[in-house]
Amino acid sequence: MTTTWVVRQGRGGQYAETMIEAGYLGVDFIDDYDIRPHLGGGAEVFRGAMNSIYLEMYPEKSRIAAGLAMGNLWAACEGISEGDLVLAPKPDRTYQYGVVTGGYEYHAGTNLPHRRRVDWKGSLSRDDMSPTLASSAGSLMTVFQLAAHTAELATLTQLADPFQPAVEAISSQIEDQLAFQMEKQLEDFLVHNWRSTALGQEYDIYEEEGQVKGQQYPTDTGPMDILAISKDRTRLLVVELKRARASDAVVGQIQRYMGYVQDALLEPGQSVEGVIIAQEDDLRIRRALSIAQNIRFMKYRVEFHLEA
Repeated sequence: MTTTWVVRQGRGGQYAETMIEAGYLGVDFIDDYDIRPHLGGGAEVFRGAMNSIYLEMYPEKSRIAAGLAMGNLWAACEGISEGDLVLAPKPDRTYQYGVVTGGYEYHAGTNLPHRRRVDWKGSLSRDDMSPTLASSAGSLMTVFQLAAHTAELATLTQLADPFQPAVEAISSQIEDQLAFQMEKQLEDFLVHNWRSTALGQEYDIYEEEGQVKGQQYPTDTGPMDILAISKDRTRLLVVELKRARASDAVVGQIQRYMGYVQDALLEPGQSVEGVIIAQEDDLRIRRALSIAQNIRFMKYRVEFHLEA
């Protein structure tokens, strides 16, 4: 089954028209440097080779910034598969959509030197999207997947997955989409209201140049929901959200993300912690957390009031 991605063509989509006319998508992240020798081994191998190169080229950057940049670069250049659907946001609130048709190409001396061939098919307006899809597609991240929106995008683009009829795709994904929407809304709500929460008194969501970059931070085992850093910059916090009851499986999930942070992002003198946020817990997760170091559990409560 194909995956749908959004790839921003420069800040604010400033290079979108140029790339569309040329038949490419492109990203930057690291200037004129040919990454072909480091592709083909997966995200972990790529990160292991490129993070140090990135930090040598940009010594003022942190390991967190390197992990973010190289994670996005790998996703665009190797993580996206041929045949995947890609959307390129444009400044006029429209999205050009097309199908990726080629592997990585290096175009030295250009604004977006790291490229993939795309058969651009057409455009769609943000106003035609459902509120949930519009919210997801409007993320400020540079490279990200649009999970659980395959059915709607198949309708909007008229590009059905050749391996799954459109009617079957709609029926098979409706439950997952509803669950995803609730979890995504919870995540967005927490990010937007972070400073007023107990966590916000102690941690800041990771930012670069005033923009939130710690939401859906990429790792080599999937994106973590939120990456935050303590106000004294000594502790990194991995936040994993669950819309309802958290199972003990989430402990292993957050430990994988914490392991990535420990191996790839920590600076000397820093440590990593984790927090699982859900509406409910149970005996199994309490048992698992009782011997899990540096991971805590927090419950959320949603209140809704109408007053005359």
